[in-house]
Order: sequence, then C-alpha cells, then structure tokens
Amino acid sequence: MRINQANAIELLLRGEVVAIPTETVYGLAADANNVLAVAKIFATKQRPANNPLIVHISSTDKVLDWASTFSPLAQRLAAAFWPGPLTLVLPARAEVSAAVRAGEPTVALRVPAHPVTLALLRDSGLGLAAPSANRYTQLSPTTAEHVESGLGADIPVLDGGACQVGIESTIVSVQDDHWQLLRPGMIDVAAITAIAGQPESTLDIAHTPKAPGQHLLHYAPRTPCRLFDSKSALTAYAHNKPQVAALLFGDGPAITPRDIHLPADPAQAAAHLYAALHTLDAMQAELILIESPPATAAWDALRDRLQRAAHDPGKQND
Repeated sequence: MRINQANAIELLLRGEVVAIPTETVYGLAADANNVLAVAKIFATKQRPANNPLIVHISSTDKVLDWASTFSPLAQRLAAAFWPGPLTLVLPARAEVSAAVRAGEPTVALRVPAHPVTLALLRDSGLGLAAPSANRYTQLSPTTAEHVESGLGADIPVLDGGACQVGIESTIVSVQDDHWQLLRPGMIDVAAITAIAGQPESTLDIAHTPKAPGQHLLHYAPRTPCRLFDSKSALTAYAHNKPQVAALLFGDGPAITPRDIHLPADPAQAAAHLYAALHTLDAMQAELILIESPPATAAWDALRDRLQRAAHDPGKQND
C-alpha cells in the first residue's frame, strides 16, 4: 500500500510501522521511543528479540538524544560518512528502550542518505528504528515492490524508488578511542582507518556488541542457493541441469537458461545484488548457483551477504 509523507508521519506518530526507503535497503520503521511500536517491527518481521535495531536519526545533532557519549573518534567518523551507509554503535543512554538495544548497553545509530527519509525524520521529529523491511533472514528489499512481495500488499510503503547503495550499512562499534568492524558494507575498513587515524581494535567476544545481520543464514531468497569458489566449478556443476539459475560477475557466455550477470565493479554490483536475487527467486528454479566474488577487500561486503544467503548447515559450499 503506497502512502505519501503526510500519511507516513501520521501512522508513525500513532505507533504503526511504515516501510521507508534508504540508500541501502528499505527499512521497516517505527518510533524508536514507542515500545509497543517497536514490538510491531519484531512481530511483522518475525525477528527474535535478541537482535538489536538501528535507529535512524536526522543529523549528528540528535546523537546525544540516544548515546551517552559521542567521542572525538565517533564524531570524526560521523562527519566523514553521514549522511551515508555507516552505522555507529555507541554507549546508550539509560532511557533508550531495551527492545531497541536487545538488552545491550549500546545503541546503533545512522543518518541515512536518502532525501525522502531525511525529510521524514526532520518533519516528524522522530528517531526511527528501521531494520530491513522483510521477514527475518530473508532477502532484503531495494524497491517498494520487493517490500510488498515479502511482507504483503497491506504494508504501508513510502516509495522512494530503487535504493542506490543496495546492501546494508557498514556497522562500526566505537568505544572511546577504539573502533571495531561489526558488519562489512560499502564503506570499507581502509576508508574507516583513514578517518580514524588508527587500525581496528579487535575486542574479545564478551565485549563485542551484538549487531544486525550476523545470523549465519541471512539475506536469503526462498529458492535454495549454492555458492561456488570459481566460475569453472559453477559451470561444471550446472552441466545438464536445466532447472538451475545462476548469478555471475562480469561478462561471459551463458551458463544456465536463467543467468544474471552483475557488473565486475563492486559498488555497481552491490547496487543491483538484491534486485538480481529477487529476479532469480521469481524464476522458480530448483537452485540458484552463485559465483563467489573476488577475494579482495573491495568485495568483502558482497561476499559476506552471499555466504549468508547460501548458508546450509548440512552442507559445505564449493
């Protein structure tokens, strides 16, 4: 159900959920200060309560409404990458809902780089908890149509067109003058290191905050997927299997009757990754064969998403 901004603000202020566009993926948003509204996010997504939510805010001026401290390191990262696809995990104010934090002492914050949602945040005055607008572990949406396909036609959607970045934000935990990568994204470790002025500090597991998107099976189409280390291995497997489909990188000949080739550039490939997987999923093949992206840092975020999409605890990927 498509709605306009005025409708979206009205629904959010009433404690309802609304799917909103960001530059990464569409989020299922609710007032992060309304515990009952936040509960509707978890119910709609069928998401476990021990999984924290990212709070979307309109500017850095709002950080201390949610975080107890905003260290010089965190400020440098925010100045460099906000608005944009970077989430900062910071020490939380005591009054931030435990449901948003999943019981953690931290809160995840982001200023999205999408004009529709930035206007929504400014005009509503709300901080919006907004995980991806899909069922838990399933394929993330990058268009309004994807949201409706995954959550049903009755879900209110503020349509902002196709997402430009196309995969979820980089998540970085900042504690005083230390930082740690919790989820790879299109802002990579090298870019963060350059702004931070120091390398990543790896904390022990007891002190590493929880982050969204870390379930071993995640970002998954309904159609089973299998990940291959090389195009040659994928090609050999696909031989005489007409009911499979394939996701490939770069140019090349057809391997299956249902191939999709993504660009060989990681940023361009990321922008179209989930749309390609949605298209392949709709083809109703028996299996989606996926070529693993190059094993370089520039492809880390895409490789992470595809490894989780193809995770099968009973099998080893090729």
